[in-house]
Amino acid sequence: MRIAVGVIFMILLSSCSQIGQMSMYSVSEGQLEQMISKQVPKLTQQANVAGIPLKMAVDTMAVQIGPDNSDVVRINTAASATLSLFGLTYPASLQLQVEGAPYYDAEQKAVFVRSVKLLNSSIEASGYRGNLTPVTNELLQLVNQFLATNPVYRLDTTDPTVKLLTAMPVNMAVQQGRIVFSPAAKSR
Repeated sequence: MRIAVGVIFMILLSSCSQIGQMSMYSVSEGQLEQMISKQVPKLTQQANVAGIPLKMAVDTMAVQIGPDNSDVVRINTAASATLSLFGLTYPASLQLQVEGAPYYDAEQKAVFVRSVKLLNSSIEASGYRGNLTPVTNELLQLVNQFLATNPVYRLDTTDPTVKLLTAMPVNMAVQQGRIVFSPAAKSR
């Protein structure tokens, strides 16, 4: 009898531990950067910006979650580009800083960044150094197209805790330095 009570107690203790772990799951800036860096090769694009053919490849990306206690994700990008103009090619370096609101897609179990706005942009090409204000809308369209179809983070449902958490409605909150997922409160 004591053994049966002990086993039941251990099972209850184990399930309470599992539920306690499930109550919150968070993604850090480092984890987000790691996920995005796996997608960097997809960002090599052939595009036209202001009518000029441009091949762009992202070199580095840095992520800030909830900077200045905001509900946004800020992404700083350094990219190299090749501009084709009048039959000649010119190497260029681009710096872009964008921010947008993270959105959790329960069906895909992934976080996307939407409502992206360009905070800062600059270019250095063949001795010219300046900002990209004249082509901001076209660059922003490129970034928005990429972020609309590529999540910045996908929850790992092979992790039993994450699998259990995502089996129910989930709330997502942005805190400084992390995105937190928790079970949604039941409405009455």
